[in-house]
Amino acid sequence: MYAVSRYWLHCKMGDKDMLGRTRKRNRMVKQNAHIDNIRNDTNEPIPQTIGAVRSGLQEIFTGCSDFVLREIVCGKDSSIRMLVVYINGFVDKRVLNQDVVRPILDYFSNAKLQDKRNPIYEQLKECVVNNNDIKEAENMQQVMENIVSGEALLFIDGEDRALVIGVKAPQGRHVEEPDTEVSIRGAREGFVENLLTNTTLIRKRIKNPNLKLEIMQLGEQTKTDICICYIKGIANEEIVREVRERLKKIKTDAILDSGYIEQFISDSRLSLFPTVGNSEKCDKLAGKLLEGRVAIFCDGTPYVLTVPYLFIESIQVSEDYYDHAFFATFMRLLRLLALLVSNLLLGMYVALVGFHHTVIPFKLMITLAASRQGIPFSPITEAVLMIVAFELLREAGVRMPRPIGQALSIVGAIVLGEASVAAGISSNLMVIIVAITAVCSFVVPPLIRATMLIRFVFLAAANFLGFFGISFVFVAVFVHLCRLRSFGIPYMAPFSPLTASDFKDSLVVAPIWAMVTRPKILRQENTKGAAGVKRQEARLKR
Repeated sequence: MYAVSRYWLHCKMGDKDMLGRTRKRNRMVKQNAHIDNIRNDTNEPIPQTIGAVRSGLQEIFTGCSDFVLREIVCGKDSSIRMLVVYINGFVDKRVLNQDVVRPILDYFSNAKLQDKRNPIYEQLKECVVNNNDIKEAENMQQVMENIVSGEALLFIDGEDRALVIGVKAPQGRHVEEPDTEVSIRGAREGFVENLLTNTTLIRKRIKNPNLKLEIMQLGEQTKTDICICYIKGIANEEIVREVRERLKKIKTDAILDSGYIEQFISDSRLSLFPTVGNSEKCDKLAGKLLEGRVAIFCDGTPYVLTVPYLFIESIQVSEDYYDHAFFATFMRLLRLLALLVSNLLLGMYVALVGFHHTVIPFKLMITLAASRQGIPFSPITEAVLMIVAFELLREAGVRMPRPIGQALSIVGAIVLGEASVAAGISSNLMVIIVAITAVCSFVVPPLIRATMLIRFVFLAAANFLGFFGISFVFVAVFVHLCRLRSFGIPYMAPFSPLTASDFKDSLVVAPIWAMVTRPKILRQENTKGAAGVKRQEARLKR
Protein backbone atom coordinates (compact mmCIF):
# COMPACT_ATOMS: atom_id res chain seq x y z
CA MET A 1 0.00 0.00 0.00
CA TYR A 2 2.85 2.37 0.87
CA ALA A 3 4.55 1.63 -2.42
CA VAL A 4 1.33 2.22 -4.33
CA SER A 5 0.73 5.53 -2.52
CA ARG A 6 4.30 6.63 -3.20
CA TYR A 7 3.95 5.74 -6.86
CA TRP A 8 0.64 7.61 -7.08
CA LEU A 9 2.19 10.70 -5.41
CA HIS A 10 5.19 10.52 -7.77
CA CYS A 11 2.90 10.35 -10.79
CA LYS A 12 0.85 13.31 -9.58
CA MET A 13 3.97 15.41 -8.99
CA GLY A 14 5.30 14.35 -12.37
CA ASP A 15 2.03 15.32 -14.01
CA LYS A 16 2.13 18.73 -12.31
CA ASP A 17 5.75 19.21 -13.36
CA MET A 18 4.93 18.14 -16.92
CA LEU A 19 1.87 20.44 -16.92
CA GLY A 20 4.01 23.35 -15.69
CA ARG A 21 6.62 22.76 -18.38
CA THR A 22 3.88 22.51 -21.02
CA ARG A 23 2.33 25.80 -19.92
CA LYS A 24 5.74 27.50 -19.89
CA ARG A 25 6.50 26.18 -23.36
CA ASN A 26 3.11 27.37 -24.64
CA ARG A 27 3.79 30.84 -23.23
CA MET A 28 7.17 30.93 -24.93
CA VAL A 29 5.62 29.78 -28.21
CA LYS A 30 2.97 32.50 -27.98
CA GLN A 31 5.60 35.11 -27.18
CA ASN A 32 7.80 34.03 -30.09
CA ALA A 33 4.77 33.91 -32.37
CA HIS A 34 3.90 37.45 -31.30
CA ILE A 35 7.41 38.64 -32.09
CA ASP A 36 7.40 36.79 -35.42
CA ASN A 37 4.08 38.46 -36.27
CA ILE A 38 5.63 41.84 -35.55
CA ARG A 39 8.56 40.95 -37.79
CA ASN A 40 6.64 39.39 -40.64
CA ASP A 41 3.40 41.36 -40.75
CA THR A 42 4.03 43.70 -43.64
CA ASN A 43 0.76 45.59 -43.06
CA GLU A 44 1.47 46.56 -39.46
CA PRO A 45 1.91 50.36 -39.36
CA ILE A 46 4.56 52.21 -37.42
CA PRO A 47 3.21 53.53 -34.09
CA GLN A 48 2.89 57.31 -34.00
CA THR A 49 4.20 57.72 -30.45
CA ILE A 50 7.87 57.39 -29.57
CA GLY A 51 7.04 55.38 -26.46
CA ALA A 52 5.19 52.73 -28.45
CA VAL A 53 8.02 52.52 -30.97
CA ARG A 54 10.59 52.16 -28.20
CA SER A 55 8.69 49.42 -26.36
CA GLY A 56 7.98 47.51 -29.57
CA LEU A 57 11.61 47.57 -30.74
CA GLN A 58 12.93 46.66 -27.30
CA GLU A 59 10.61 43.66 -27.24
CA ILE A 60 11.77 42.49 -30.66
CA PHE A 61 15.49 43.02 -29.97
CA THR A 62 15.44 41.56 -26.45
CA GLY A 63 18.85 40.13 -25.63
CA CYS A 64 20.61 42.09 -28.41
CA SER A 65 23.34 44.01 -26.60
CA ASP A 66 24.41 45.80 -29.80
CA PHE A 67 20.98 47.33 -30.39
CA VAL A 68 21.05 51.08 -29.66
CA LEU A 69 18.15 53.52 -29.11
CA ARG A 70 18.85 57.20 -28.57
CA GLU A 71 16.08 59.66 -27.83
CA ILE A 72 16.49 63.30 -28.92
CA VAL A 73 14.49 66.02 -27.20
CA CYS A 74 14.67 69.53 -28.69
CA GLY A 75 12.60 72.54 -29.70
CA LYS A 76 10.85 75.09 -27.57
CA ASP A 77 9.77 73.66 -24.22
CA SER A 78 11.21 70.28 -25.33
CA SER A 79 8.14 69.69 -27.47
CA ILE A 80 9.91 67.80 -30.28
CA ARG A 81 10.85 64.21 -29.56
CA MET A 82 12.74 61.88 -31.90
CA LEU A 83 14.28 58.43 -31.69
CA VAL A 84 17.45 57.27 -33.45
CA VAL A 85 17.75 53.48 -33.79
CA TYR A 86 20.68 51.44 -35.13
CA ILE A 87 22.87 48.40 -34.51
CA ASN A 88 26.26 49.19 -33.06
CA GLY A 89 29.14 48.26 -35.35
CA PHE A 90 27.25 48.74 -38.61
CA VAL A 91 26.93 52.53 -38.33
CA ASP A 92 29.68 55.12 -38.53
CA LYS A 93 28.99 57.06 -35.32
CA ARG A 94 31.02 60.08 -36.42
CA VAL A 95 28.99 60.45 -39.61
CA LEU A 96 25.74 59.85 -37.68
CA ASN A 97 26.54 62.62 -35.19
CA GLN A 98 27.81 64.99 -37.89
CA ASP A 99 25.05 64.49 -40.46
CA VAL A 100 22.02 63.69 -38.30
CA VAL A 101 22.17 64.46 -34.58
CA ARG A 102 24.04 67.76 -34.59
CA PRO A 103 22.06 69.36 -37.49
CA ILE A 104 18.80 68.42 -35.74
CA LEU A 105 19.87 69.97 -32.42
CA ASP A 106 21.23 73.10 -34.10
CA TYR A 107 18.19 73.62 -36.33
CA PHE A 108 15.44 73.11 -33.79
CA SER A 109 17.24 75.03 -31.07
CA ASN A 110 17.06 78.17 -33.25
CA ALA A 111 13.44 79.34 -33.39
CA LYS A 112 14.12 81.83 -36.19
CA LEU A 113 15.19 79.15 -38.66
CA GLN A 114 12.22 76.86 -38.10
CA ASP A 115 9.54 76.74 -40.79
CA LYS A 116 6.18 76.72 -39.04
CA ARG A 117 4.31 75.94 -42.24
CA ASN A 118 5.97 72.58 -43.02
CA PRO A 119 5.68 69.54 -40.74
CA ILE A 120 8.75 68.53 -38.80
CA TYR A 121 9.09 65.33 -40.84
CA GLU A 122 9.34 67.27 -44.10
CA GLN A 123 11.80 69.76 -42.62
CA LEU A 124 14.06 66.94 -41.51
CA LYS A 125 13.90 65.25 -44.88
CA GLU A 126 14.40 68.36 -47.02
CA CYS A 127 16.79 70.68 -45.21
CA VAL A 128 18.03 69.37 -41.86
CA VAL A 129 19.63 65.94 -42.32
CA ASN A 130 22.91 66.32 -44.23
CA ASN A 131 22.86 63.00 -46.06
CA ASN A 132 22.10 62.10 -49.65
CA ASP A 133 21.11 58.52 -48.91
CA ILE A 134 17.65 59.00 -47.34
CA LYS A 135 14.69 56.65 -47.77
CA GLU A 136 11.37 56.10 -46.04
CA ALA A 137 10.06 53.15 -44.06
CA GLU A 138 6.27 52.91 -43.98
CA ASN A 139 5.69 49.74 -41.92
CA MET A 140 7.37 47.62 -39.29
CA GLN A 141 8.59 45.06 -41.81
CA GLN A 142 10.62 47.70 -43.63
CA VAL A 143 11.86 48.99 -40.28
CA MET A 144 13.15 45.53 -39.31
CA GLU A 145 14.80 44.93 -42.67
CA ASN A 146 16.65 48.25 -42.60
CA ILE A 147 17.80 47.92 -39.00
CA VAL A 148 19.31 44.45 -39.48
CA SER A 149 20.85 45.63 -42.77
CA GLY A 150 22.89 48.24 -40.91
CA GLU A 151 20.91 51.41 -41.57
CA ALA A 152 20.06 54.10 -38.98
CA LEU A 153 16.37 54.96 -38.58
CA LEU A 154 14.92 58.22 -37.33
CA PHE A 155 11.43 58.21 -35.78
CA ILE A 156 9.49 61.43 -35.12
CA ASP A 157 6.82 61.67 -32.48
CA GLY A 158 3.40 61.91 -34.14
CA GLU A 159 4.50 60.42 -37.48
CA ASP A 160 3.68 56.94 -38.80
CA ARG A 161 6.74 56.98 -41.07
CA ALA A 162 10.48 56.77 -40.40
CA LEU A 163 13.52 58.11 -42.18
CA VAL A 164 16.13 55.53 -43.23
CA ILE A 165 19.54 57.22 -43.29
CA GLY A 166 22.52 55.57 -44.93
CA VAL A 167 25.43 56.00 -42.53
CA LYS A 168 26.99 52.56 -42.81
CA ALA A 169 30.60 52.16 -41.71
CA PRO A 170 33.01 50.51 -44.18
CA GLN A 171 33.02 46.76 -43.59
CA GLY A 172 35.52 44.06 -44.54
CA ARG A 173 38.98 44.11 -46.05
CA HIS A 174 40.41 46.40 -48.69
CA VAL A 175 40.67 45.57 -52.39
CA GLU A 176 43.72 43.44 -53.07
CA GLU A 177 44.99 40.76 -55.45
CA PRO A 178 43.18 37.43 -55.01
CA ASP A 179 45.31 34.45 -53.98
CA THR A 180 43.33 31.96 -56.06
CA GLU A 181 43.80 33.71 -59.43
CA VAL A 182 47.28 35.18 -59.60
CA SER A 183 48.07 37.18 -62.75
CA ILE A 184 51.44 37.86 -64.29
CA ARG A 185 49.97 40.57 -66.47
CA GLY A 186 46.73 42.44 -65.92
CA ALA A 187 44.82 44.05 -63.09
CA ARG A 188 45.73 43.18 -59.50
CA GLU A 189 42.33 44.11 -58.11
CA GLY A 190 40.05 41.40 -56.82
CA PHE A 191 36.57 41.31 -55.36
CA VAL A 192 35.99 41.55 -51.61
CA GLU A 193 33.19 40.56 -49.26
CA ASN A 194 31.30 43.87 -49.63
CA LEU A 195 28.61 43.90 -52.34
CA LEU A 196 28.73 47.67 -52.91
CA THR A 197 32.50 47.61 -53.35
CA ASN A 198 32.26 44.77 -55.88
CA THR A 199 29.62 46.48 -58.00
CA THR A 200 31.67 49.68 -57.92
CA LEU A 201 34.72 47.81 -59.26
CA ILE A 202 32.64 46.63 -62.23
CA ARG A 203 31.19 50.11 -62.78
CA LYS A 204 34.73 51.46 -62.90
CA ARG A 205 35.57 49.17 -65.82
CA ILE A 206 32.28 49.32 -67.74
CA LYS A 207 31.14 52.95 -67.78
CA ASN A 208 27.87 52.25 -69.52
CA PRO A 209 24.30 52.99 -68.38
CA ASN A 210 23.26 49.70 -69.99
CA LEU A 211 25.13 47.85 -67.24
CA LYS A 212 22.16 46.79 -65.12
CA LEU A 213 22.31 45.80 -61.45
CA GLU A 214 19.21 44.14 -59.98
CA ILE A 215 19.12 43.59 -56.21
CA MET A 216 17.12 40.90 -54.43
CA GLN A 217 17.30 39.10 -51.09
CA LEU A 218 17.62 35.36 -50.52
CA GLY A 219 17.50 33.36 -47.30
CA GLU A 220 14.55 33.35 -44.92
CA GLN A 221 16.80 34.04 -41.94
CA THR A 222 19.92 35.71 -43.36
CA LYS A 223 18.22 38.01 -45.92
CA THR A 224 21.40 38.03 -48.00
CA ASP A 225 21.64 40.66 -50.73
CA ILE A 226 22.05 39.16 -54.21
CA CYS A 227 22.79 41.23 -57.33
CA ILE A 228 22.14 40.17 -60.93
CA CYS A 229 24.51 42.02 -63.26
CA TYR A 230 24.34 42.11 -67.07
CA ILE A 231 24.67 44.51 -70.01
CA LYS A 232 21.34 45.22 -71.60
CA GLY A 233 21.48 44.80 -75.37
CA ILE A 234 24.37 42.34 -75.16
CA ALA A 235 23.14 39.69 -72.74
CA ASN A 236 20.43 37.35 -73.97
CA GLU A 237 17.15 38.39 -72.37
CA GLU A 238 15.99 34.78 -72.12
CA ILE A 239 19.07 33.89 -70.08
CA VAL A 240 18.55 36.91 -67.82
CA ARG A 241 14.91 35.90 -67.31
CA GLU A 242 15.94 32.32 -66.53
CA VAL A 243 18.46 33.55 -63.95
CA ARG A 244 15.75 35.61 -62.21
CA GLU A 245 13.33 32.68 -62.13
CA ARG A 246 15.87 30.22 -60.73
CA LEU A 247 16.96 32.64 -58.02
CA LYS A 248 13.35 33.34 -57.01
CA LYS A 249 12.72 29.60 -56.62
CA ILE A 250 15.44 29.27 -53.96
CA LYS A 251 13.78 28.64 -50.61
CA THR A 252 16.28 28.16 -47.80
CA ASP A 253 17.09 29.57 -44.38
CA ALA A 254 20.56 30.88 -45.20
CA ILE A 255 22.72 32.00 -48.11
CA LEU A 256 26.21 32.29 -46.61
CA ASP A 257 28.25 32.02 -49.79
CA SER A 258 27.82 32.05 -53.55
CA GLY A 259 28.44 28.28 -53.46
CA TYR A 260 24.95 27.86 -51.99
CA ILE A 261 23.46 29.64 -55.02
CA GLU A 262 25.63 27.65 -57.42
CA GLN A 263 24.24 24.36 -56.13
CA PHE A 264 20.65 25.58 -56.38
CA ILE A 265 20.79 26.98 -59.93
CA SER A 266 23.05 24.44 -61.65
CA ASP A 267 21.50 22.63 -64.60
CA SER A 268 22.88 19.18 -63.82
CA ARG A 269 23.28 19.04 -60.05
CA LEU A 270 24.78 15.53 -60.00
CA SER A 271 27.40 16.19 -62.66
CA LEU A 272 31.04 16.46 -61.62
CA PHE A 273 31.66 19.23 -64.14
CA PRO A 274 30.77 22.81 -63.14
CA THR A 275 28.02 24.49 -65.17
CA VAL A 276 28.29 27.76 -63.23
CA GLY A 277 31.54 29.71 -63.30
CA ASN A 278 33.08 31.75 -60.51
CA SER A 279 35.85 34.31 -60.32
CA GLU A 280 37.50 36.82 -57.97
CA LYS A 281 39.07 38.96 -60.71
CA CYS A 282 37.40 42.17 -61.82
CA ASP A 283 38.87 42.30 -65.33
CA LYS A 284 37.94 38.67 -66.00
CA LEU A 285 34.32 39.29 -65.00
CA ALA A 286 34.16 42.46 -67.10
CA GLY A 287 35.29 40.49 -70.14
CA LYS A 288 32.61 37.84 -69.56
CA LEU A 289 29.90 40.50 -69.21
CA LEU A 290 31.01 42.06 -72.50
CA GLU A 291 30.63 38.66 -74.18
CA GLY A 292 27.01 38.44 -73.08
CA ARG A 293 27.13 36.50 -69.83
CA VAL A 294 25.22 37.23 -66.63
CA ALA A 295 26.97 37.69 -63.29
CA ILE A 296 25.54 36.97 -59.83
CA PHE A 297 27.03 38.85 -56.88
CA CYS A 298 26.50 37.60 -53.32
CA ASP A 299 27.07 39.85 -50.32
CA GLY A 300 29.63 38.41 -47.93
CA THR A 301 31.79 36.52 -50.45
CA PRO A 302 34.42 37.61 -53.01
CA TYR A 303 33.42 34.93 -55.52
CA VAL A 304 31.11 36.14 -58.30
CA LEU A 305 29.16 33.57 -60.33
CA THR A 306 28.86 33.75 -64.11
CA VAL A 307 26.38 31.98 -66.38
CA PRO A 308 26.32 30.37 -68.88
CA TYR A 309 29.58 28.53 -68.21
CA LEU A 310 31.16 26.47 -71.01
CA PHE A 311 33.82 23.77 -70.90
CA ILE A 312 36.24 25.84 -72.97
CA GLU A 313 36.31 28.48 -70.22
CA SER A 314 38.16 26.04 -67.96
CA ILE A 315 41.33 26.41 -70.02
CA GLN A 316 40.94 30.14 -70.63
CA VAL A 317 42.68 32.77 -68.50
CA SER A 318 42.51 36.55 -68.71
CA GLU A 319 46.19 36.80 -69.67
CA ASP A 320 45.45 35.07 -73.00
CA TYR A 321 43.94 38.33 -74.25
CA TYR A 322 46.80 40.53 -73.01
CA ASP A 323 49.63 38.64 -74.74
CA HIS A 324 50.58 37.58 -78.23
CA ALA A 325 48.04 35.28 -79.89
CA PHE A 326 50.63 32.59 -80.79
CA PHE A 327 51.85 32.30 -77.21
CA ALA A 328 48.27 32.28 -75.87
CA THR A 329 47.34 29.47 -78.30
CA PHE A 330 50.35 27.42 -77.23
CA MET A 331 49.47 27.84 -73.55
CA ARG A 332 45.85 26.80 -74.12
CA LEU A 333 46.92 23.65 -75.93
CA LEU A 334 49.36 22.98 -73.09
CA ARG A 335 46.54 23.32 -70.54
CA LEU A 336 44.39 20.90 -72.53
CA LEU A 337 47.29 18.43 -72.65
CA ALA A 338 47.75 18.80 -68.88
CA LEU A 339 44.04 18.08 -68.36
CA LEU A 340 44.27 14.88 -70.41
CA VAL A 341 47.48 13.77 -68.69
CA SER A 342 46.06 14.33 -65.20
CA ASN A 343 43.08 12.10 -66.05
CA LEU A 344 44.63 9.40 -68.23
CA LEU A 345 48.29 8.94 -67.29
CA LEU A 346 47.78 6.73 -64.24
CA GLY A 347 45.18 4.61 -66.01
CA MET A 348 47.43 4.16 -69.05
CA TYR A 349 50.30 3.04 -66.81
CA VAL A 350 48.11 0.43 -65.09
CA ALA A 351 46.78 -0.76 -68.47
CA LEU A 352 50.29 -1.11 -69.93
CA VAL A 353 51.63 -3.02 -66.94
CA GLY A 354 48.58 -5.25 -66.51
CA PHE A 355 47.38 -5.93 -70.08
CA HIS A 356 49.46 -4.53 -72.93
CA HIS A 357 53.02 -5.68 -72.32
CA THR A 358 53.73 -6.01 -76.03
CA VAL A 359 53.18 -2.31 -76.65
CA ILE A 360 56.03 -1.34 -74.31
CA PRO A 361 59.49 -1.13 -75.96
CA PHE A 362 61.90 -3.87 -74.87
CA LYS A 363 64.42 -1.60 -73.12
CA LEU A 364 61.63 0.22 -71.26
CA MET A 365 60.14 -3.14 -70.31
CA ILE A 366 63.43 -4.17 -68.69
CA THR A 367 63.58 -0.92 -66.74
CA LEU A 368 59.96 -1.25 -65.71
CA ALA A 369 60.42 -4.84 -64.55
CA ALA A 370 63.51 -3.88 -62.56
CA SER A 371 61.68 -1.00 -60.84
CA ARG A 372 58.77 -3.23 -59.87
CA GLN A 373 60.94 -6.02 -58.52
CA GLY A 374 60.05 -6.68 -54.89
CA ILE A 375 56.88 -4.52 -54.88
CA PRO A 376 54.23 -6.48 -52.91
CA PHE A 377 51.22 -4.65 -54.37
CA SER A 378 49.51 -4.81 -57.75
CA PRO A 379 49.78 -1.74 -60.02
CA ILE A 380 46.20 -0.62 -59.26
CA THR A 381 46.73 -0.87 -55.48
CA GLU A 382 50.04 0.93 -55.75
CA ALA A 383 48.50 3.72 -57.82
CA VAL A 384 45.53 4.16 -55.49
CA LEU A 385 47.75 4.30 -52.39
CA MET A 386 50.06 6.88 -53.91
CA ILE A 387 47.30 9.13 -55.27
CA VAL A 388 45.39 9.00 -51.96
CA ALA A 389 48.58 9.92 -50.11
CA PHE A 390 49.08 12.87 -52.45
CA GLU A 391 45.48 14.06 -51.97
CA LEU A 392 45.94 13.88 -48.21
CA LEU A 393 49.09 15.98 -48.43
CA ARG A 394 47.36 18.50 -50.66
CA GLU A 395 44.37 18.78 -48.31
CA ALA A 396 46.65 19.14 -45.28
CA GLY A 397 48.62 21.87 -47.04
CA VAL A 398 45.42 23.77 -47.80
CA ARG A 399 43.87 23.47 -44.32
CA MET A 400 46.98 24.18 -42.26
CA PRO A 401 48.19 27.76 -41.65
CA ARG A 402 49.89 29.06 -44.78
CA PRO A 403 53.58 28.96 -43.65
CA ILE A 404 53.16 25.51 -42.11
CA GLY A 405 51.04 24.22 -44.99
CA GLN A 406 53.60 25.07 -47.67
CA ALA A 407 56.42 23.43 -45.75
CA LEU A 408 54.26 20.39 -44.96
CA SER A 409 53.22 19.81 -48.58
CA ILE A 410 56.74 20.19 -49.99
CA VAL A 411 58.69 18.29 -47.33
CA GLY A 412 55.92 15.68 -46.94
CA ALA A 413 55.89 14.87 -50.65
CA ILE A 414 59.68 14.49 -50.82
CA VAL A 415 59.95 12.41 -47.66
CA LEU A 416 56.95 10.25 -48.54
CA GLY A 417 58.21 9.55 -52.06
CA GLU A 418 61.72 8.61 -50.98
CA ALA A 419 60.54 6.58 -48.01
CA SER A 420 57.98 4.59 -50.03
CA VAL A 421 60.62 3.69 -52.64
CA ALA A 422 63.21 2.78 -50.00
CA ALA A 423 60.70 0.60 -48.14
CA GLY A 424 59.74 -1.25 -51.31
CA ILE A 425 56.11 -0.12 -51.18
CA SER A 426 56.19 1.80 -54.47
CA SER A 427 58.38 1.90 -57.56
CA ASN A 428 60.39 4.85 -58.81
CA LEU A 429 58.33 5.05 -61.99
CA MET A 430 55.06 5.17 -60.03
CA VAL A 431 56.34 8.09 -57.93
CA ILE A 432 57.28 9.96 -61.11
CA ILE A 433 53.89 9.29 -62.73
CA VAL A 434 51.98 10.40 -59.64
CA ALA A 435 54.10 13.57 -59.43
CA ILE A 436 53.43 14.41 -63.10
CA THR A 437 49.71 13.72 -62.61
CA ALA A 438 49.62 16.00 -59.55
CA VAL A 439 51.41 18.85 -61.31
CA CYS A 440 49.14 18.61 -64.35
CA SER A 441 46.00 18.64 -62.19
CA PHE A 442 46.96 22.10 -60.84
CA VAL A 443 47.22 23.59 -64.35
CA VAL A 444 43.43 23.67 -64.78
CA PRO A 445 42.02 24.83 -61.38
CA PRO A 446 38.31 24.95 -62.38
CA LEU A 447 38.32 21.19 -63.06
CA ILE A 448 40.61 20.04 -60.24
CA ARG A 449 37.76 18.50 -58.22
CA ALA A 450 36.25 16.72 -61.21
CA THR A 451 39.69 15.42 -62.21
CA MET A 452 40.33 14.08 -58.72
CA LEU A 453 37.32 11.72 -58.93
CA ILE A 454 37.35 10.88 -62.64
CA ARG A 455 40.96 9.74 -62.28
CA PHE A 456 39.81 6.83 -60.10
CA VAL A 457 37.18 5.85 -62.68
CA PHE A 458 39.86 5.61 -65.37
CA LEU A 459 42.05 3.59 -62.99
CA ALA A 460 39.28 1.06 -62.33
CA ALA A 461 38.44 0.75 -66.04
CA ALA A 462 42.12 0.28 -66.93
CA ASN A 463 42.54 -2.40 -64.27
CA PHE A 464 39.66 -4.52 -65.63
CA LEU A 465 39.65 -3.84 -69.38
CA GLY A 466 42.93 -2.12 -70.22
CA PHE A 467 42.92 0.40 -73.06
CA PHE A 468 39.43 -0.69 -74.04
CA GLY A 469 38.13 0.33 -70.62
CA ILE A 470 39.92 3.68 -70.84
CA SER A 471 38.41 4.29 -74.29
CA PHE A 472 34.94 3.34 -73.07
CA VAL A 473 35.10 5.73 -70.09
CA PHE A 474 36.56 8.50 -72.25
CA VAL A 475 33.70 8.20 -74.74
CA ALA A 476 31.15 8.09 -71.92
CA VAL A 477 32.59 11.26 -70.35
CA PHE A 478 32.65 13.02 -73.72
CA VAL A 479 29.02 12.07 -74.42
CA HIS A 480 28.08 13.33 -70.96
CA LEU A 481 29.81 16.65 -71.67
CA CYS A 482 27.98 16.98 -74.99
CA ARG A 483 24.64 16.40 -73.24
CA LEU A 484 25.26 19.00 -70.56
CA ARG A 485 23.62 22.42 -70.75
CA SER A 486 24.31 25.62 -68.87
CA PHE A 487 21.17 27.76 -68.82
CA GLY A 488 20.14 26.27 -72.14
CA ILE A 489 23.55 26.74 -73.80
CA PRO A 490 25.43 23.56 -74.92
CA TYR A 491 28.32 22.95 -72.57
CA MET A 492 30.76 21.89 -75.30
CA ALA A 493 30.16 24.88 -77.58
CA PRO A 494 31.64 25.80 -80.04
CA PHE A 495 32.59 22.16 -80.77
CA SER A 496 29.17 20.65 -80.16
CA PRO A 497 27.24 22.07 -81.90
CA LEU A 498 29.90 23.12 -84.35
CA THR A 499 30.14 26.92 -84.56
CA ALA A 500 32.98 27.91 -86.87
CA SER A 501 32.76 31.64 -86.09
CA ASP A 502 33.52 30.98 -82.40
CA PHE A 503 36.72 29.03 -83.09
CA LYS A 504 38.63 32.33 -82.85
CA ASP A 505 38.44 32.09 -79.05
CA SER A 506 38.56 28.35 -78.42
CA LEU A 507 41.68 26.19 -78.54
CA VAL A 508 43.19 28.66 -81.01
CA VAL A 509 43.32 32.29 -79.88
CA ALA A 510 42.97 34.91 -82.59
CA PRO A 511 44.54 38.35 -82.15
CA ILE A 512 42.33 40.74 -80.26
CA TRP A 513 41.90 42.96 -83.34
CA ALA A 514 40.52 39.94 -85.24
CA MET A 515 37.81 39.13 -82.66
CA VAL A 516 35.18 41.21 -84.40
CA THR A 517 32.03 39.47 -83.16
CA ARG A 518 30.97 38.16 -79.81
CA PRO A 519 30.31 34.44 -79.25
CA LYS A 520 27.45 33.43 -81.51
CA ILE A 521 26.15 30.83 -79.08
CA LEU A 522 25.43 33.59 -76.50
CA ARG A 523 23.99 36.08 -78.96
CA GLN A 524 20.36 37.16 -78.87
CA GLU A 525 18.31 35.87 -81.76
CA ASN A 526 16.62 39.20 -82.43
CA THR A 527 19.75 41.35 -82.40
CA LYS A 528 21.28 40.32 -85.68
CA GLY A 529 22.83 43.40 -87.18
CA ALA A 530 21.87 45.49 -84.16
CA ALA A 531 24.07 47.25 -81.65
CA GLY A 532 25.77 44.95 -79.22
CA VAL A 533 26.49 42.09 -81.64
CA LYS A 534 29.90 43.29 -82.79
CA ARG A 535 32.82 43.83 -80.49
CA GLN A 536 34.16 46.58 -82.73
CA GLU A 537 33.54 48.10 -86.11
CA ALA A 538 34.93 46.08 -89.03
CA ARG A 539 35.49 47.21 -92.57
CA LEU A 540 33.26 45.12 -94.80
CA LYS A 541 33.36 45.05 -98.58
CA ARG A 542 30.15 46.16 -100.25
